[in-house]
Amino acid sequence: MKIKHKTLLITGGTGSFGTAVLNRFLDTDHFSEIRIFSRDEKKQDDMRKQYNNSKLKFYIGDVRDYNSIERAMRNVDYVFHAAALKQVPSCEFFPMQAVQTNVIGTQNVIDAAVANEVEKVICLSTDKAAYPINAMGISKAMMEKVAVAASRNLEKTTVCLTRYGNVMASRGSVIPLFLDQIKAKQVLTITDPNMTRFLMSLDEAVELVLFAFEHGNQGDLFVNKAPAGTIGDLALALKELCGAQNEVKVIGTRHGEKLYETLCTREEMVKAEDMGDFYRIPADNRDLNYAQYFSEGEEDVSIIEDYHSHNTEQLGVEGMKKLLSKLPLIRKEIFGEDVPQMPG
Repeated sequence: MKIKHKTLLITGGTGSFGTAVLNRFLDTDHFSEIRIFSRDEKKQDDMRKQYNNSKLKFYIGDVRDYNSIERAMRNVDYVFHAAALKQVPSCEFFPMQAVQTNVIGTQNVIDAAVANEVEKVICLSTDKAAYPINAMGISKAMMEKVAVAASRNLEKTTVCLTRYGNVMASRGSVIPLFLDQIKAKQVLTITDPNMTRFLMSLDEAVELVLFAFEHGNQGDLFVNKAPAGTIGDLALALKELCGAQNEVKVIGTRHGEKLYETLCTREEMVKAEDMGDFYRIPADNRDLNYAQYFSEGEEDVSIIEDYHSHNTEQLGVEGMKKLLSKLPLIRKEIFGEDVPQMPG
């Protein structure tokens, strides 16, 4: 990265992504100050003690509260917007909470960035925003629309997005759950063994965001190419790594879950630019000229395929074991290595 001695703000900064960004940048000269913005004082205190670094500044606030995010945004150069409600079941039962944080909160972040002439804002989205069927995905799809709509009228602040699949072993994900069940000699509860999910490490998620950080234009959406695997193979891979014999029980899909996840819709793949490890999907910058919407179309949409977790590279059990063995959580819990863990 070419930047030096700038100020970075991370919303939702005490989460897995914020911690990974800190590990990447805290000992470099890219940023002279990194601000952690979140509503959880306990996690902020844990992070403060863990890192004990004068570059780190902590701001208690909520993206739902414009005044709190606006004050934290003053004199900031770059923003990674990671704050969100991310759990599918909780968003299903409390959809307005998802709207408040994921949609309105994003608008607040962008408005505060514009007011303070921030150079660039990267908004983090999810594969569940493509063809969304659950409240979390719908709210994230609306977040993407909010960001793209805002980007059309901006000059000093660039707003772009990243969309990625499941981050392995992040807080609240299935890998820590399976590990806990294995250690407790409990039954492994699987929703559907044939369900596929994209698989990526936290470092790869950060790489995607950094790529957008360096190459993003107004309204761009960046997607990383990632392998996938079935939930059944994931459970088997963990059992084999642990030398465990736990019984596996299929419990059925949860509220709002899909059989597979889509990272790029066919409508997006029509205009996607292949950039090696990533796709760049430029914003649709047509104006409200209705003839362009209703009289003109794109024939390619009917012949091109979505990019989803059923048609990407499938890892299988052995591939899963190799990928899992690289994760800090697995290296610590299974192999006993002294690996620093994320707070919270």
